[in-house]
Amino acid sequence: MVIMAVDGGARGKKRSGKRPLKGSGGQRRRGLRGKGPTPKAEDRQYHVAYKRKQEREIEAAKQKQREAHRTRTAIKLAKNHELIVGRNPVWEAVDSGIEIVRVFLSADPSDDRVANVLKAAAEQGAPIMEVTRRDLENASGETAHQGIGIEVPEYDYLSADDLLKIAEGDFETPLIIALDQVTDPHNLGAVLRSAGAFGATGVLITERRSASVNATVWKVSAGAAARVPVARETNLVQTLRAYKEAGCFVVGLDAGGDVNLRNLELAAEPLVIVTGAEGKGLSRLVRETCDQIVSIPIASEVESLNAAVATGVTLYEIAQKRAERNA
Repeated sequence: MVIMAVDGGARGKKRSGKRPLKGSGGQRRRGLRGKGPTPKAEDRQYHVAYKRKQEREIEAAKQKQREAHRTRTAIKLAKNHELIVGRNPVWEAVDSGIEIVRVFLSADPSDDRVANVLKAAAEQGAPIMEVTRRDLENASGETAHQGIGIEVPEYDYLSADDLLKIAEGDFETPLIIALDQVTDPHNLGAVLRSAGAFGATGVLITERRSASVNATVWKVSAGAAARVPVARETNLVQTLRAYKEAGCFVVGLDAGGDVNLRNLELAAEPLVIVTGAEGKGLSRLVRETCDQIVSIPIASEVESLNAAVATGVTLYEIAQKRAERNA
């Protein structure tokens, strides 16, 4: 008797001599590929986060349109022109004889200073444009424009020699402030204000790495930009050497100076006071060109003074020493 084992399923099938196939022969290869990282919820169109993202983008576009509408202004300045705003800065500039291109007005014309500006504009034949307060605010970037502004040509700088000639013409001892890489227009405006208050001859700046006389400087100087001349040269070191050859002493301001300001013996001499940028101080070549480096005595709790304050303190001390010498 022959006994055969009976088994269900594949065990009961007769095996062939060929080797069995592995896998699906590549037919399911594409289905086995990874689908990559799961997209963010806001990038899936069927997700509620996607709808919220779309709403945010639409609102941002509307906000941008509203901002563009608010920044529209009727004041369009010509190339290289400046806009001076504020009743005092505008009147000081006009009183100095500056050329008026146009007047922009949203204030009461019966104000004395405004009336004087309008009179000067009429004498020069400059047009007067009525604008809104928003126009002046957008064009100047200032909220305290007091409803008046004037368009003026780019500032007319003098040369370094001109400052010496001004001192000679006024029979005064030269007192010139030179700024070494002072780039903040607020500092330049404040220096001009101190220069006007303490009788300085003028201010010297450089063409590069220096703040220029712009609308901010006019405003911060409180009108001093109209009275204190500003000269501009290419190379500060060469200009300082030329001043020394002309008989001036060059004094640099630095916290680590070898002379205390109170002990400065050159105050009555023809002077060029050099102020460096806040933080950086005097550049190496400028420092080496100075005849003396002067420091201002300050409390130990204060690390340093900014350029404008240091210049103002120095000018006050020099003015006091000169007054005592002439008394």
